[in-house]
Amino acid sequence: MELIVTEKHKAARRIADILSDGSATTERVGSVDVYRWGTHRVIGLSGHVVGKDFPEEYAEWRDVEPAELVHAPVQKRPTQDDIVRAVKRLARKADEVVIATDYDREGELIGKEAYELVREENDDAPVHRVRFSSITENEVKDAFANPDDLDFDLAAAGEARQIVDLIWGAALTRFLSLSAQQRGEDFISVGRVQTPTLRLIVEKEREIDAFDPEDYWELFADLAKNGDAFEAQYFYRDEDDTEAERIWDEADAKTATDILEDESQAVVESVSRRTRTDDPPAPFNTTQFIRAAGSLGFAAGRAMSIAEDLYTAGYITYPRTDNTVYPDDLDPEELLETFAETSAFGSDASSLLEADSIEPTRGDTETTDHPPIHPTPDQPARGDLTEDEWQVYELVVRRFFATVAEPAVWEHLRVVAETAGLRLKANGKRLREPGYHQVYPYFSTDENYVPDVSEGETLSIEDVRLEDKETQPPRRYGQSRLIETMEDLGIGTKSTRHNTLEKLYDRGYIEEDPPRPTRLARAVVEAAEEFADLIVSEEMTGELEAEMTAIANGEKTLEEVTEDSRDALDRIFAELAESREEIGEHLQESLKADKTLGPCPECGEDLLVRQSRQGSYFVGCDGYPDCRFTLPLPNTGEPVVLLETCEEHGLREVKMLAGRNTFVHGCPLCKAEEADDEEDRIIGPCPECHDEHGGELAIKRLRNGNRLVGCTRYPDCEYSLPLPRRGEIEITDEYCEEHDLPELVVHDGDEPWELGCPICNYEEYAAERESADLESLDGVGPTTAERLRDAGVDTVGDVADVDPDDLADQVKGVSADTVREWQADAD
Repeated sequence: MELIVTEKHKAARRIADILSDGSATTERVGSVDVYRWGTHRVIGLSGHVVGKDFPEEYAEWRDVEPAELVHAPVQKRPTQDDIVRAVKRLARKADEVVIATDYDREGELIGKEAYELVREENDDAPVHRVRFSSITENEVKDAFANPDDLDFDLAAAGEARQIVDLIWGAALTRFLSLSAQQRGEDFISVGRVQTPTLRLIVEKEREIDAFDPEDYWELFADLAKNGDAFEAQYFYRDEDDTEAERIWDEADAKTATDILEDESQAVVESVSRRTRTDDPPAPFNTTQFIRAAGSLGFAAGRAMSIAEDLYTAGYITYPRTDNTVYPDDLDPEELLETFAETSAFGSDASSLLEADSIEPTRGDTETTDHPPIHPTPDQPARGDLTEDEWQVYELVVRRFFATVAEPAVWEHLRVVAETAGLRLKANGKRLREPGYHQVYPYFSTDENYVPDVSEGETLSIEDVRLEDKETQPPRRYGQSRLIETMEDLGIGTKSTRHNTLEKLYDRGYIEEDPPRPTRLARAVVEAAEEFADLIVSEEMTGELEAEMTAIANGEKTLEEVTEDSRDALDRIFAELAESREEIGEHLQESLKADKTLGPCPECGEDLLVRQSRQGSYFVGCDGYPDCRFTLPLPNTGEPVVLLETCEEHGLREVKMLAGRNTFVHGCPLCKAEEADDEEDRIIGPCPECHDEHGGELAIKRLRNGNRLVGCTRYPDCEYSLPLPRRGEIEITDEYCEEHDLPELVVHDGDEPWELGCPICNYEEYAAERESADLESLDGVGPTTAERLRDAGVDTVGDVADVDPDDLADQVKGVSADTVREWQADAD
């Protein structure tokens, strides 16, 4: 029997379908699907099915000093027991084994883990390695016809990363968390790549905080030729004899304005024309793909997750690559011809094929592992993909089109006019030849009209405008720009950078987009900078990345690099040891600041966001138990304290993070007072207790901002039905025959929502959501749905019941925040 091991289940199914020419069937080995035809078996892993961890005796935080973890042994243990058992069972019968995991460090390590599982059961079967950059018929069959050996050096580089990240993360996380007395889910996470990245965000925020805006003015006038007007701007020569538009003195600005307003004409002093060639972009590497996807509104992690799904389905090449030069064996003309036959891209591909020659652009980086990201000849119909998947796929297709298109040509016209000693300039531009813009509509092609004028010509001055402005602070890093900066500094790798950002969001270190650091994030960076700067040093992280590359090149061993890392941690703990109490106090103050709303109306102490033992959030007084003042918070989402403050109560507002259902709750005291002031509206009999106790259903507004239909006998009767948080609820004269309740209409926006009988509506909704297919959730495509099913999550109802962190650990490409978004959607 030949056993083939792939990195993912869907890859197993596709490769089996390709190699068997569609004849493969499915069998179960334990609880795992395996594909078979003849003497062949294909099993898909779920990424790493074996993980690195410390022995059990190091698990209890209270019994082990964090510094002990630096030199603690690291062992391997199964993380997916059912898959491990299935691989071993198949390995016993195998005469030959082929590893077909992704071709990068992580994939090579996953392949080595599979190799070791095979060798535990079978010492005799030869183990081969096949590598491909797209899961298409030609490439897969060619790879299997030319197998190679596992690259143990490349795998060791990936394994070194696992060990180093485990030791750094565990030791420093425990130290800071214990110092700040944070345990359980509220631990303070630190990581070798994560924390230097966080420092970049914090440093940018410091620049913004320190920025002192300056006032300046800009002066504009509309010039016209025969009534054909265009905008021109006043400029002058500054002390360095460079052209300047900003006027820094208000008196000077007003003087220039007065002069210009007194004039009715300006004479053209000079006219210059030039054409500029606008070259097509280079092929996509990972970072530039993330940047382009970000301009379409996709977060980095989401963009990569979709790209991985498209790769596994065979529609694009491997999305983790540094390469920006197409390989010699890629025939652009042949690939274009496959698109010329499609309805979505046919006309653009055909127009490109009309060129005399097709020469793709080249970027600055040429590697030999994977080509730049580009589409394969295997093309999906639009109906095969979700809307998000299609947007990303079209982006990749059109980027390939752009790289083989002609340059664009712009025509520029600069006009300088003079009046009363003041000079005005206008810069016009026109797209003369659209070139690659014709097939790649993601870059701006805005034109600026300036009419054709001649030197010495007189133009009329139609309007004069003085605009007062102020200098702006530096912009925060957007996700894609942050990833580019990480790449420039050598922080992380193309495969890990987007995951690092997801971890920072999940851990509560950053919020919003572009990311803004929380007070806790600042405190962690400040503590590291003051007491152990190596923790946030991008130079140190870059050096370790270089050492791992040296392992892949056979220049260093795993043992040498991990020992170097342990030595660096020893130096860090030597610096930290004497300042533990001071660090803890600093972190505690910042943790409290992130949760503080403002003064308690009863005692003046701070009101804080707190969490009950049952996991729900509320606002409580820091003066407890002397002061027992509390306010409820919504039961959906996780609260974040905003900078905006309620004018009436002096409390900071609260936002509830609930994925795409995130909403601003506002001032909790305002919400509570509104509920107290609003009377319940009776709508009919309670189905639980009316016959026996006379209970009635009423539309109620709760103090946490939620609305519901609930029994008037609460808390003796807890019957309730949810209602939308927003919109005016109209009680109509139409009644439900089954429940004797009026039908409701919600007015929120242009179109009213006919909710109907609240009981019927809820029963129908609950039944639909409980059994709904996973792909009904926003952003869940066929591949992600399959990964979720592999993790035991089969319906939307199952999603609502899982722990987000646990599911994120099991499903590659899915973050805990994404799971929370799905849960909010399911609710």
